[in-house]
Amino acid sequence: MARAIPPLSLSLDAASPLPLHAQLREALRAAILDRRLPRGARIPASRVLASDLGCARGTVVLALEQLTAEGYLTARPGASTRVAATLPDDSVPASVRAEAPAQAPLPNLSRRGARLVGAAQRRFMAEPGAADAFALGRPALDAFPYAVYARLLQAEWRHGPAERPDTRGSPALRGAIAAYLGQARGVACTAEDVIVTAGIRQSLRLIAELLLDPGETALVEEPGFPGIAQALAQAGLRPVPVPIGPGGLSASRAASLAPGARLAVVTPAQHYPLGYAMSLKNRLDLLNWAEAASGWIVEDDYDGAYRYAGRPLAPLRALDRRGRVIYVGSFSKLLLPAMGLSYLVLPPGLLGPVSQALSGTGPPPPVIGQFALARFIEEGHLAGHLRRTRRLYALRQAALVEAAGRGAADVVTIAPMEGGMHLIARPGPAWPATLTDAAAATALARAGLSAVALSTYYAGSSAPGLLLGYAAVPERAMDPAVRRMAETLREAGSISPAAAPA
Repeated sequence: MARAIPPLSLSLDAASPLPLHAQLREALRAAILDRRLPRGARIPASRVLASDLGCARGTVVLALEQLTAEGYLTARPGASTRVAATLPDDSVPASVRAEAPAQAPLPNLSRRGARLVGAAQRRFMAEPGAADAFALGRPALDAFPYAVYARLLQAEWRHGPAERPDTRGSPALRGAIAAYLGQARGVACTAEDVIVTAGIRQSLRLIAELLLDPGETALVEEPGFPGIAQALAQAGLRPVPVPIGPGGLSASRAASLAPGARLAVVTPAQHYPLGYAMSLKNRLDLLNWAEAASGWIVEDDYDGAYRYAGRPLAPLRALDRRGRVIYVGSFSKLLLPAMGLSYLVLPPGLLGPVSQALSGTGPPPPVIGQFALARFIEEGHLAGHLRRTRRLYALRQAALVEAAGRGAADVVTIAPMEGGMHLIARPGPAWPATLTDAAAATALARAGLSAVALSTYYAGSSAPGLLLGYAAVPERAMDPAVRRMAETLREAGSISPAAAPA
């Protein structure tokens, strides 16, 4: 068997803060770019590499999978892994690689523009283009299989749309989503039950306008994703925050706060942002509440697929026997934010009304790309990507916790969660007493770090904290980012609350 690794004198350092799989990935990438591993060179089997390097086979597999996803390696079932004939760097001109672009001058914003920018900085989710370190809602773009998806998009463009436009979304994509949900999430549904939308806000507003009259109340979690309450309010409803505990939303507490409510929006698998899983008792109580109130439950399963302790929890929809749960999911966090595709899984009684009302809710998602995404799911790439990123995100979460313990334990305390894509940094013993979490988030933004104040998720008062996304932060970048965060928070204590930007 040909062996490319020993002549390259690669070695792994167990004492390094960089995880072993990341060390191997970067060493192989450097060897490829330096042409020490030529294009088309055969990579030894993972068992051979693990034996040569004295590490676990899983370490090698993760490194090879990430390089394959990035386009540096090619792998086919039943064939050896090889260096790609065309590398991702080939498409970048040498002049661009060698020189950093000149910084454009900052514009003089109007007062209205300054307010808009300030509001955007306080939003609950980092937008594309914000600092990568700790940005919320951003998946690991370095792990996405761009080459595979590009091939599927090329095929779609080459042959043209394979289906007629449908306001409910591509039939092929709806069928692929239904099959995936049945296998991976235990949601029994067909393509007819699925509707593709442009995002959860569009979905919620449509549901709210169809099922409730203006002025009626809807239950939302406290704390919770602010965009949910905003979408419900835009539909004319009155959102009522229900404080949650470790078992999630309590139906009895919700009924006492809003006796006439007929709609509840919940995140049972992984509460956002605290990370609680809804208990079985609360799930059954909520289903009974919906039945008794002739109400509806919107289940937002935004990142239920990412659970690192045991198997992903079954959705609330899997327990629904009365057709009261509307299941909502999104590809933006699983794959790419730029996709902008979400979906609804509707109970049978809502299929007709929702389909008929879609024409009045704004333009449907672009048709181009939906067929490619359907093929991506059908060919098993989504399942493979989720397997890889579950392992990757578990490693990155651990790296964030460990880095905080090493370099920031005086100012923040970060505990692991069983799932999700973010952690919460609580004030440590040296957190400046005068520093609010909103002012801390502003200071971090100025330092090039993206963090969101926990207080912005509460309608009322709350304990301070910072939400830190880790999925898009490579392990090698975690330590320096955490050190910069700690230094910024220590310095921010000298800013008085009155001087802190609003």
